[in-house]
Amino acid sequence: MNGIYAILLREVKIFFREKERIISILVSPLLFLFVIGRSIGTGANPVRDTPVEVAIKNAENIQIIEGQTKDSLQSTVVQARPISNGASPVQGYTYQQFIFPGILVMVCLFTSITYGLYIIWDKRLDFLKEVLVAPISRTSLFMGKSIGGITGAMIEVVIVLLIGYFFILPVPLWKFLLCVLWLIPVSYMVANIGLSIGARMKSMEGFGLVMSFLTWPMFFFSGALFEISGTSPVIKTISFFDPMTYAVDMVRRILLGYGNFSAYTNITAVGFFAVLTTFIGIKFFGELQQTK
Repeated sequence: MNGIYAILLREVKIFFREKERIISILVSPLLFLFVIGRSIGTGANPVRDTPVEVAIKNAENIQIIEGQTKDSLQSTVVQARPISNGASPVQGYTYQQFIFPGILVMVCLFTSITYGLYIIWDKRLDFLKEVLVAPISRTSLFMGKSIGGITGAMIEVVIVLLIGYFFILPVPLWKFLLCVLWLIPVSYMVANIGLSIGARMKSMEGFGLVMSFLTWPMFFFSGALFEISGTSPVIKTISFFDPMTYAVDMVRRILLGYGNFSAYTNITAVGFFAVLTTFIGIKFFGELQQTK
């Protein structure tokens, strides 16, 4: 435990020293949230914004012409899909509020996975050589760095949650805390992926390419920006195997009360991927060698 704490403390100190990194990681999510989210939300079709009550009243006016009874016509209208606010598929919420859970997961994803980059830095600075000969197991080294990734990601998540509370979606304190609690295992899973990649890579450039190739598809196929149920079968299939899909769905369920999967499914899926990435990361760290 002392070894894990020592590695964790070092990672946290590095995180707070790099203030530019904290700001730079927040730029892309905030652009998605305030530019894309606000633009699409305000560009909605006015027909979609027609209140349900007006639609029923208009339907009642034409029932005589169509020869239908009032009860059957009302039943037909009421059972139709609820008219949503703006371009959001969730009734009562704007599109900006709809993508807010996905943006939180985006922050968690991009912050956590970049911790694999520090492994390559440690190789170049010969710090890894000192750690490998120290009386600390590879598992402790891996766990310390992974928990360090959680710490950094949670700080950024709290920042975005506070921004969202004041400008986008005010939520009760219990939802705030539950959201942070849920994103801890999500961050752990993503940090494991980044560390596993970093353990195999020899150059920072190569890690950057792999990270871009991996993170953006994971984000886009997660349903962070759109409703998965309304997409093609191919996208649905890919999203099913994307761990971020379940992370986004659970956050959306917590904040908006809406989701495509049950809470049990989301927890099981993220738990499975977290355990899987832990075993992969420990295996790769067991084969880790000091190279420049």
